[in-house]
Amino acid sequence: MLPIFAAICITIKLSSKGPAVFRQERAGKNGKPFMFYKFRTMKTGADPFGPSPKAADDPRLTRVGKFLREYSLDELPQLFNVLKGDMSIIGPRPLYISQMAEWDDRQKKRLLVKPGLTGLAQISGRGALTREEKLELDVKYVETASLWLDLKIVLVTIAQVFRRKSIYEKKYSQFEYTRGERGKK
Repeated sequence: MLPIFAAICITIKLSSKGPAVFRQERAGKNGKPFMFYKFRTMKTGADPFGPSPKAADDPRLTRVGKFLREYSLDELPQLFNVLKGDMSIIGPRPLYISQMAEWDDRQKKRLLVKPGLTGLAQISGRGALTREEKLELDVKYVETASLWLDLKIVLVTIAQVFRRKSIYEKKYSQFEYTRGERGKK
């Protein structure tokens, strides 16, 4: 994988200013912080805690970043997190440490396992799901984890990467309103 990593790093560096690898502290198993790695897909100066891009035309994304996101190549550096023991291949996606304060006791169950490169929420809708739906699927994974479920998640993930489905966030939260929607609720 090192030649692929090197080629991606060089391409990122040649196409935009800033580091090739994005680093950020995230919540691991039992809420323990760890340094999380991704290939940088956004322009330098974009808010690292801001909302996820909702479309490929998001002005914060670099040209190379769009391509990396569409093929999930931006996630490859997390293999180092797996090798270090901070993450697993399968599990809930690692979220910001600050988000833990927002979770109820049930949602905090997602912290009972290592976060993963992919998980039940990613194969069940990914960006088409709200934050609350993803958290519920994360808890469901923790409660029903098995070798067969992990195998299914791996196989479906591979298929979805090639289909490039639901890459971008549609609606972050069930409480998020789009223009004109607020008066209807």
